[in-house]
Amino acid sequence: MFDYELLIRVLGLTVVAAPCFLLVILGAASLVGHPLGERTIARLGHTSIAVGLLAAVTMLGMMLSLDTRRLAIELGSWVAIPHYHFSIKFEFDRLSVPFVILSFVLCGTIGAFANRYMHRERGFNRFFVLYALFLTGMVVTSLAGTIETLFTGWEMVGLSSAMLVAFFQERPAPVRNGLRVWSVYRISDAALLIASVVLHHVTGEGDFDKLLGTGPWPEGIAEISSHEAILVGALLLVAAAGKSALVPFSGWLPRAMEGPTPSSAVFYGALSVHLGAFLLLRVGPILELSPWLAGAVIVAGLVTAIFAAVAGRVQTDIKSALSFASLTQVGIIVAEIGCGLRYVALVHILGHACLRTLQFLRAPTLLTDYRTLENAIGDHLPQDAGPWVRWVPDALRLRLYRLALERGHLDTWLADGLVAPIINLFESCDALERRWTDFLAGRQSRESERMRPVSESLEEHL
Repeated sequence: MFDYELLIRVLGLTVVAAPCFLLVILGAASLVGHPLGERTIARLGHTSIAVGLLAAVTMLGMMLSLDTRRLAIELGSWVAIPHYHFSIKFEFDRLSVPFVILSFVLCGTIGAFANRYMHRERGFNRFFVLYALFLTGMVVTSLAGTIETLFTGWEMVGLSSAMLVAFFQERPAPVRNGLRVWSVYRISDAALLIASVVLHHVTGEGDFDKLLGTGPWPEGIAEISSHEAILVGALLLVAAAGKSALVPFSGWLPRAMEGPTPSSAVFYGALSVHLGAFLLLRVGPILELSPWLAGAVIVAGLVTAIFAAVAGRVQTDIKSALSFASLTQVGIIVAEIGCGLRYVALVHILGHACLRTLQFLRAPTLLTDYRTLENAIGDHLPQDAGPWVRWVPDALRLRLYRLALERGHLDTWLADGLVAPIINLFESCDALERRWTDFLAGRQSRESERMRPVSESLEEHL
């Protein structure tokens, strides 16, 4: 008798192993100082993605034919101590399988585009190493069955994103913007890490089954109290907001356009920007336990959508305009999740990711297309002012225009309201440590450094 369970398990492991193989091969070759050639990298990338995609699609077909709505593959506990264990677990269900197929399809499309776009670029090998790291992180995050597994993939995606924003290291702006993206991701990662710690205290382990119930997505019922749900859910909402650039963390999104066009397409138009919404979909049963938490998700989504729609109207370059257009749709998706429309939000993510990928990849030739169309028509394209002129007073439109130009002053608010107090706290701790050290030593133990004002430090580093 044929063992379908063994076959499904092999297919599931193949889905995860395919991008890991690509990352290990490209990374090892770079570490030993003998990077592979462009053709070899292209063939390895195409092969790995084709194998992973074929395994994922085959697994989806078998799950549909066998009427299996959920399948978990456990790789055992890697750390086991009293009251804590760290296990690796991958879960295939109606949420993770479509998302991992989307990741393979879009990464394969963008990989084929990048082979030509990055041809003879000095950082060709470096780009594809980070690309492989991102693909591995997306697959691990999509299939994560424990919060530790999800955090591992989450970190891979964040690291590769920030490093690709700073890809063109010969200019200061990409490096500075890469640091900005990494700083915001640190806030998101810290919130997810704290949520993991709280989850271990509440349920004793990080398995999503203990938190969200054993029912198939999206029918699981969370097994925690409403007060615990508010705490865990609020932390996860902050993590999702940082990763998906929801207000007040929206300022880093246009800065991320400093990276190459392929990375902008796969990260901030298609996949990475939707990871926050994916996280909220995964923990959907928690949102159902607290109307206040669901309301906060709806408000965060609607505020982000309105802000991005206004800011996107004044952008002067196509990539920034597309980034805010993506953010508008992400805000609407988050609001749909808060309203409990799980399948609507999932379909919205799949369709929007494909559309934005096409638009970002077409962005370099947009001006040429516009001129061709303009020459064919014989005059400028007609532009409709829309309801803004008819319904919005001139004074309010002027204020909104200024607010959009400054992108809502979100960067300033974060610097003054979040970063500055933390720097002040660290400066106070440093001064207290020096005084205590001087007291114990009976003399000045080291020369005191001149502490610059916080504003100067922020201007230099942010």
